[in-house]
Amino acid sequence: MKNCIFLSALFITLMGCKQKNAQDTIVNAALSSAVNTLDPAVAYDTISNSVISQIHESLYEYSPHKRPYTLVPLIAKEMPIISNQGKTYTIKLKNNIYYHPSKDLDKNRTVKALDIINQIKRVAYLPTKSKGWWIFQKKIQGLDQFRKRNFHSLKQMLNFKIPGLKAIDDYTLQINLTKPNPQFIYSLTLPFTSPIPREIILHSNNDLSNGSIGTGAYKLEKWNRKLSIELKKFERYHSFFQKNDFNSQKYKLPSISKIKFHIIKEAQTRWLSFLKNKLDFIILSKDHFSLAITPTGEVNNKLKEKNIALKVSPTLTYWWLAFNMKDRYLGNNFKLRSAIAHAINYRKFIKLFTNNVALKANSIYPPGVLGYNPNTELPFKFNLTKAKELLKLAGYPNGKGLPIIQYDVRGNTSVSRQMGEFIKAQLSRIGIKIKVNTNSFANFLNKASTGQLQMWQDGWAMDYPDAENSVQLLISNNHSPGPNATFYTSKKVDQAYKIISSSTNTQETLDNLKLVENAVFQDLPWVMMYYTREYILYNKKIDNLMHSYLVTNYFKYMKFLR
Repeated sequence: MKNCIFLSALFITLMGCKQKNAQDTIVNAALSSAVNTLDPAVAYDTISNSVISQIHESLYEYSPHKRPYTLVPLIAKEMPIISNQGKTYTIKLKNNIYYHPSKDLDKNRTVKALDIINQIKRVAYLPTKSKGWWIFQKKIQGLDQFRKRNFHSLKQMLNFKIPGLKAIDDYTLQINLTKPNPQFIYSLTLPFTSPIPREIILHSNNDLSNGSIGTGAYKLEKWNRKLSIELKKFERYHSFFQKNDFNSQKYKLPSISKIKFHIIKEAQTRWLSFLKNKLDFIILSKDHFSLAITPTGEVNNKLKEKNIALKVSPTLTYWWLAFNMKDRYLGNNFKLRSAIAHAINYRKFIKLFTNNVALKANSIYPPGVLGYNPNTELPFKFNLTKAKELLKLAGYPNGKGLPIIQYDVRGNTSVSRQMGEFIKAQLSRIGIKIKVNTNSFANFLNKASTGQLQMWQDGWAMDYPDAENSVQLLISNNHSPGPNATFYTSKKVDQAYKIISSSTNTQETLDNLKLVENAVFQDLPWVMMYYTREYILYNKKIDNLMHSYLVTNYFKYMKFLR
């Protein structure tokens, strides 16, 4: 989901549980920046979605304990029936999925097929300003035509019939695609497809930014935008949890009574709270890794004495340096981009800012998805002599004649600033001058979506475990405000993407994924940096810590051991 835009996700930290009585358990969670919106059609950053995923649900979710990641029904009753040569999805819904209480909704209102259609329409409807249009563009019959229409009212928009979206009955949804799209089912796990009742859309005038009722394990209770968000257990939640096929013991979800999200921007503050036993688990930042983990990769004895354990969680998140390909200087000069690529010591960056937890990237795809090859080699490596030669060939010997490059960082934390200063210092050695611009995370997102960035560190936390999700960041149809913030354009990539997004032939998909990678290596809109992993410290009193980047609704599985 999520354009990384996602560095802040590394610092989402769960804070201490306070237990008032056997029936009242509370988890306190720290967010590293403020939540921008609680509208599931609009949110496109990890911070907002970490809250939204507790409130709203989609048709399918990822099993919390099966790897490779496996889809399982959530609101849907079963996996879809796919027919018509892969173009028709028929989905049966459970009939006992209740919405959270609302004055604008009948108390026994359950999810209907039309509610899913409403949300897809909201994503396509231009006034909603959804960041999720890319998952439906040119995929559902009639939806692109719907997007181009001018509606006089919300009722007219909601009443409009779209050929590719049909409610066969209250609990049967049919989606007709324009062509086969093997990755489409992954879209049905995203908040962009969570059901929204017609009543709520009309009563709110389609403005759900301040929160909306959903069907998730937790409902919104309080929201102070600058300080905190509180969620309360939804007593009518529909799911049970069974950990695996060998454990028949089930329990009703959720177990935890409340979640309190506190906005705590600095990693140091979160770390100190953890040391004071106010936190139940914490995702280690680079500043605290050496204080917790031994050289052999274990929790140190001091923390072990406090009943603290370690969980290492691989992610589908990865990072690169990005260039605005419309920029007068960077976008039109491959040799300049290549000089920058050769001038940076990536291993030193990884050591300084991830304590060597991250893995140096060698591909535009992350490990664990089709298309990644561990033997792939990048077309650049740290070499100052080569960088200076390329800069001269670019027309700027020792940087002479090149204006100051604007380098924007993703936040105003100390780590963000230090990362920017590192890049500045590295490039100064070949004569390139950098101005580091700090931003609030929201301001950074706005700059990215409006094409105001020149050079920056970008990244991606994959929305689903398929390399097509990475390639769509590079196609011309997704230029900002879509996820292609670099404005990179390649006819080869656009054509390959059409095949990747529709082919069911593995070798054909692999061939085109390699074509895309070669094009990126030849054009360098991205300079690949590293893949991330998360080191999580947790108190052993926590049971069922199912933390995962794709399993974002993991709060509902958590329990406290008695």
